[in-house]
Amino acid sequence: MGSYSRNVLLGLGIYLLALGGCGNRDRAEAEKLTENSRSGLPKVITTVGMVTDIARQVVGDRAVVIGLLNEGVDPHLYHPTRNDVQRLSSANVIFYGGLMLEGRMEESMLKLKQNGKIKVFAVSESLDHALLRKPPEFDGHFDPHVWMDVMLWSQCVSAVANGMSEFDANRASEYRDRAEAYQKTLAQLDEYVRGLIESIPREQRVLVTAHDAFGYFARAYGLEVKSVQGISTDSEAGVADINALVDLLVTRKIGAIFVESSVSDKGLRAVIEGAAKQGWAVRVGGELFSDAMGPSGTYRGTYIGMIDHNATVIARELGGNAPEGGFQGKLSEGRK
Repeated sequence: MGSYSRNVLLGLGIYLLALGGCGNRDRAEAEKLTENSRSGLPKVITTVGMVTDIARQVVGDRAVVIGLLNEGVDPHLYHPTRNDVQRLSSANVIFYGGLMLEGRMEESMLKLKQNGKIKVFAVSESLDHALLRKPPEFDGHFDPHVWMDVMLWSQCVSAVANGMSEFDANRASEYRDRAEAYQKTLAQLDEYVRGLIESIPREQRVLVTAHDAFGYFARAYGLEVKSVQGISTDSEAGVADINALVDLLVTRKIGAIFVESSVSDKGLRAVIEGAAKQGWAVRVGGELFSDAMGPSGTYRGTYIGMIDHNATVIARELGGNAPEGGFQGKLSEGRK
C-alpha cells in the first residue's frame, strides 16, 4: 500500500473514531468476519439494509456481503465505529445509498472513492435526477429515500450489477442475470402495492408519519404524505407544524397515523394529544419501516418484506383491503 493510500485510510480512521468511538460488535460476529476474510472471496461492504439486501441478491455466492447498519439504526445520525473503519478499509467494493442518506459517512465514502484502491458506488446517484424529488423543505438537496418507490429502487439494482461487473468483469453476465431475475419480482411487488393503495377510499389516502421518508411512496402510489419532521431526523418539529397536522387529521377525519421503527415518535404523540383536545381520536395505526428494515433473518428484514409490510399495514389501517399474508403470504398478524 502506497503512502497516499495509507494516509487516506489513516485520515478515515481518525475521522470515524472521532465520531463513533470504539463500538461494541460482539465476538461471534468478529469471528465470522475473520472466517469470511480467509475464504478468499471478495468483500463487499454496504451501509443501510436496503442496499445490503439488493447487493446480496446480485452478488449471490461470489462475494461476502457485510452490512454496516443493523435494523432500527437511523442512517442520518449514525456514528461509525472502529470496526466500521476496519471493514471499509478492507473492502474490495463498497455500495452505499448516497444523496446524503448516510450524512455523517458521505465524506468518508468520497475519500475512499478518490483513493481509487476500492470500488465505491452510491447506488441512488446513478438515477436520472429528473426522477428524484427535490422538495423546497429539503434545502436544495434531493430526497434520498428512493427505495420507497419500488420501480425506482429497481433501477438501483442495476447500479449494483453494473458496479460488480466493473469490479469482476468475468462474471458480469452472471451479476446482470441475477439482477434481472430480482427485478421481475420487484415489478410484481410494485403492482401489488399499487392495488393495495387503490383499495383505500380516496379521501382517506393520507399518510402521516414521523419524518419525511415516504415522499416517493406517496408519489408512486397515489397518497398524500405528511410528516412531523423533514428529510433528516436531526431536527425538531415546530409547534406550527404539529398544529397543522392536527387540523388536517380533524378536518379530514383521518383516524390513524404511523410510527417508524428507526425514528422517535415524540412528535406524533403530540399530534395525537392535539387531536384529542379537539375531540377527534387518532390511533397509532402501526409501525412502518422507513430508514431501516426489520430484524435480520426475517421476511421483514428483506427489502421486499419491508415494502410488503408497509403497504399492507397502511392499506388496512386507512380502510383498504389487504390479504392477511401480504404479497408473498409471509406476513402474519402480530409480528413486526
